[in-house]
Amino acid sequence: QVQLVESGGGLVQTGGSRRLSCAASGGTFSEYTMAWFRQAPRREREFVAAITWGAHSIYYSDSMKGRFTISRDDAKNTAFLQMTSLKPEDTAVYYCAAHRWGSGNDWSGEYDIWGQGTQVTVSS
Repeated sequence: QVQLVESGGGLVQTGGSRRLSCAASGGTFSEYTMAWFRQAPRREREFVAAITWGAHSIYYSDSMKGRFTISRDDAKNTAFLQMTSLKPEDTAVYYCAAHRWGSGNDWSGEYDIWGQGTQVTVSS
């Protein structure tokens, strides 16, 4: 099955932008719905966005809609999360997740494959 590796995290100033990447290997990437979640210290894991297999549908958390953009490049086996207008409260570990033929649900339990996470820190 697919294995996921995130990259692109780091330190960014308030109002800045960052693009995260999620590289997949070991499976047929185009069959997988991809999602991003995040987890801040002492908080539960939170849905950010999802893009279904074939990019038929895209879903966002209401709090991030308009600032974050999820996309995928099936030819490169990679999903992306473009983040703009970043705020200190966006500081978290960002996780890429996948589920074969998934619906794009915002429930973390739907996703059975996870990356190791990448830290994004937004300084005020």
